[in-house]
Amino acid sequence: MAPPLPGPLAHLAPVLDQYGYAAVGVLVFAEDFGIPVPGETILVAASVYAGAGRLNIVVLGVIAVAAAVAGDNVGYLIGRTGGCALVRRWGRYVLLTPERLRRAEDFFARHGGKVVTIARFVEGFRQANGILAGIIGMRWPRFLAFNVLGAVLWAGLWTGLGYAAGTHIGAISQQAFRYQIYALAGLAAVLLARFAYHRYHRHRAD
Repeated sequence: MAPPLPGPLAHLAPVLDQYGYAAVGVLVFAEDFGIPVPGETILVAASVYAGAGRLNIVVLGVIAVAAAVAGDNVGYLIGRTGGCALVRRWGRYVLLTPERLRRAEDFFARHGGKVVTIARFVEGFRQANGILAGIIGMRWPRFLAFNVLGAVLWAGLWTGLGYAAGTHIGAISQQAFRYQIYALAGLAAVLLARFAYHRYHRHRAD
């Protein structure tokens, strides 16, 4: 049995149990050309599983890098062939509005190729990275080089952190459960205090 994933990662456990590496590859790939799916989140969850001995961390890292690069290149192709017209028509479905597109184009124009690497770590830019590079006409070899670098650094960061957490998953789960109890107790105390406050003032008004 795989150990329970802590906190908000727990809802991804059934996906990992059933599909494993394929789930990571598909979701990271899809997220990287603009589809709003939890690619980064499932990579972290899978890395925790790997740290607990359920998955192979090297295989996981290779899949994450390959899927990230492939997804961004699909985005680049979409941006290069469809351009702004495609974003104006369909961008709202992937949270890429014309205003966001203009701001992103300005940002890319100011900072050049290194943006492709940095964007990997920024929510929103990660999903639109390839599309934007294609729209502004960045040369593909240059885009690919910075994109591969960003994918390696990004996958290395999250697989490393997740794997380290997975090796201590038992202690993390216990702490998460303990603080969950504290949070619920605090919420109950606040609700009780508000109830008492309103009862007191209602009683004085009567």
